[in-house]
Amino acid sequence: MRIDEKNGTRVLVLAADGPVVSTADDAADLVGGAWARSATVVAIPVERLDPAFFDLSSGVAGELTRTLENYRLRLAVVGDIAEHVDASTALRDFVWESNRGAQVWFVPDEASLAAKLG
Repeated sequence: MRIDEKNGTRVLVLAADGPVVSTADDAADLVGGAWARSATVVAIPVERLDPAFFDLSSGVAGELTRTLENYRLRLAVVGDIAEHVDASTALRDFVWESNRGAQVWFVPDEASLAAKLG
């Protein structure tokens, strides 16, 4: 984990290597890590997300996003999710709606996240 300042916003950025994020405990750890570092955005590389995150019927995405939102943290999923989106109309719709809002974003890279925060 590292903290980056992107356009005046503190972002907790997870490394691409590390344990998979998939449970309520993982979400709680992210909240604690963000709060301890005064971050308001948590950026998770696609590689760190449990593949079940991209299957909306599993509930993993909902649980993770809800937990972060409940603690007023924004989530940025960083990386290429084209394969997942191509395989699921529901996920494509979720990504489209999320990117229109201010709480959950799907971005291809950290530069795109910085632009969203600008």
